[in-house]
Amino acid sequence: MELTLNSALMGVEISGIRRFTALARSTPGACLLTMGEPDLNTPEAVKDAAKTALNNNDTHYPEGTGNLYLREAISRFEAEKNGLRYSPDEIVLTIGATEGLFASLFSILNPGDEVIIPTPAFTLYESIVHLCRGVPVALPTEKNHFQISKGALAAAITPKTKAVVLTSPNNPTGCIYTKETLEGIHEVLQDKPVFVLCDEVYRQLIFTSEYSSFSSYQDMRDRLIVIQSFSKPYAMTGWRVGYVMADDPVCDRIKVAHQYTVVSAPSFIQPACAEALCYDNSADVETFRRRKEYVYSRLLGMGLEVPEPEGAFYMFINIEKFGMDSVTFCTRLLKEGLVALVPGIYFGTEGYMRISYCYNDDTLREGLDRIEAFVKSL
Repeated sequence: MELTLNSALMGVEISGIRRFTALARSTPGACLLTMGEPDLNTPEAVKDAAKTALNNNDTHYPEGTGNLYLREAISRFEAEKNGLRYSPDEIVLTIGATEGLFASLFSILNPGDEVIIPTPAFTLYESIVHLCRGVPVALPTEKNHFQISKGALAAAITPKTKAVVLTSPNNPTGCIYTKETLEGIHEVLQDKPVFVLCDEVYRQLIFTSEYSSFSSYQDMRDRLIVIQSFSKPYAMTGWRVGYVMADDPVCDRIKVAHQYTVVSAPSFIQPACAEALCYDNSADVETFRRRKEYVYSRLLGMGLEVPEPEGAFYMFINIEKFGMDSVTFCTRLLKEGLVALVPGIYFGTEGYMRISYCYNDDTLREGLDRIEAFVKSL
């Protein structure tokens, strides 16, 4: 008798970003600009709230979907900050946005269902869709300034389309969907039985006042699933906590997937999450804005083509003129230039590479100096 494993896992590999970062870390003297993790530390008040919770023995089972006081705080925060009105019963506290995405897609997908993923995109989406036995459908945006074309979206929809994933601000481009783009998406989807997953983990890290979210189209509330995370805006990546908001019938099924996957988020971190929602991260946003302006000006000065980001902390650099695929270019950049960036193919788009600017000023300066020297050597 032959042992077999879950076939859904056979075509899914470890993230290319992590594999390339591991290669860079094993390269002596390499300067890493690969990871999307703020170099800032979790605010002291947030850490103190967790310490107090531990000292008060808040170490027992919490409510599975998150303690009520925290879900109430999230409900107030989203209403006041983002104009979204979800009751505490329509919110699930998750182990990071990753579990939120998995629980959401697992709750809505049947085998063979298609999920449209605008590319470039974080490859997590494609992998989760595969694990849920769905079919990821790439929707390229690089020829349209990384905006979703109404016509292209309409052409991508088939009778098997179950969901569309929207990430704004985007990883890896830092671009934000315009109001015109969102209106076009709404026109295409408003009368279709298609879910929209709004991944908004970078929503609090934007550099423009002209921000609109698809989650504001509440006429589609029954098909909207909003994914959020504490990781990026509060420098809480290691805490592994996020949340999902959805209309009650959908949220009810997400709760089931969540319960049988992780049961609950840890109890003692939940007071810290409530504290984080009170934190003013405007100074952190200004730090990333300043870094963005420096990195952007340096890259343009090298003669590189790159869209100016409006949020998050990434830039997506066009390297097509060098005549190399992105893995070859980034491998040479690492070995010859001793600086690591992520190949664009790991986001589903060839001919680009991603740089992360959530590193300190000295690291960014050194990395950019090395990139410039390498580019000049070609």
